[in-house]
Amino acid sequence: MHPDGPAIVERALSLGLGVEVYSNLVHVSDKWWELLGREGVSVATSYYSDRAVEHNAMTGRSSHTRTLTNIKNALRLGISLRVGIVAASEVQRVEAARRELEALGVKRVGLDHVRPFGRGAHGRVPEPSGLCGRCGIGKASVGPDGNVSPCVFSAGTMGVGDVRRSPLAAILSGPVMAEARASIRGAVAKGEDEDDDECDPVGDGECSPGYPSSSCSPRN
Repeated sequence: MHPDGPAIVERALSLGLGVEVYSNLVHVSDKWWELLGREGVSVATSYYSDRAVEHNAMTGRSSHTRTLTNIKNALRLGISLRVGIVAASEVQRVEAARRELEALGVKRVGLDHVRPFGRGAHGRVPEPSGLCGRCGIGKASVGPDGNVSPCVFSAGTMGVGDVRRSPLAAILSGPVMAEARASIRGAVAKGEDEDDDECDPVGDGECSPGYPSSSCSPRN
């Protein structure tokens, strides 16, 4: 959708950076298919259910058919692909969606639940306990305005610096980032303690994927 998207991809590749383009794969132009097939470029998308009505209820539009068709197109073209399945309810057909994607040949399928940020917050103030706990550890988010945060979910609530004013390396290794990481880890750990009795790693409810000190190891 970004009018300068192709130029940004070209620029990143010229600097030797790996590029992952996030798309709902509803409409992909010939120009974008060409870019996505370049070495060093991959694509990521979201998929919610093997049933169109359930997927469309999540996206708010009739997108299931086009997204699924373009997932197949990406696989046919040999484009590196990552698909995330985000669960919004316990009855959502998450496992069926994963089996469908794996049968198609998708090698990287991630599972997560809706986190309370953006539209997922439903008007509530975002809580750090809703993060995965690994924010700022080996990764960070730099917004188009230069603001840095531990991850994309915390971009609007937990800024740790501005690359227009300080070098990125200094921000990532600085005290503000360290404090933000500690705050997130503390909030997530507290939330896990409160939810211990409901921890069900083999069911649809997943807790803090990959968080090192979590006592509840998610199936993925």
